[in-house]
Amino acid sequence: MALPETDLHRIRLWARERVPEHLWEELKVEADVSDRHVDIVEVRPPWDGVGKHTRFPIARLRYTKSTGVWAIYWRDRNLKFHEYRRKRPTKNVQALLDHIGSSSDPIFWG
Repeated sequence: MALPETDLHRIRLWARERVPEHLWEELKVEADVSDRHVDIVEVRPPWDGVGKHTRFPIARLRYTKSTGVWAIYWRDRNLKFHEYRRKRPTKNVQALLDHIGSSSDPIFWG
């Protein structure tokens, strides 16, 4: 199933703008795209400079093609995702990104 390209572009742009460019060597926010969802991940270099960057999932945006609706999922301490019920699913992915990015609920950024 293909995700809407305009929404994917909006999500990627939002993720890139979360961290100022001069800090990208230390921290980035990226969007990992799959067939039915997009994971928002925090990317950091290895603490000792050796090995791969760590990719820590923050939230998931799941798309339902039949309704054209996006929903937010939150990640628990075991890295499992659960539907986030404080923000209703919507066709407006930007509204969900704004909610994830706001400080109104620390479940995403801690």
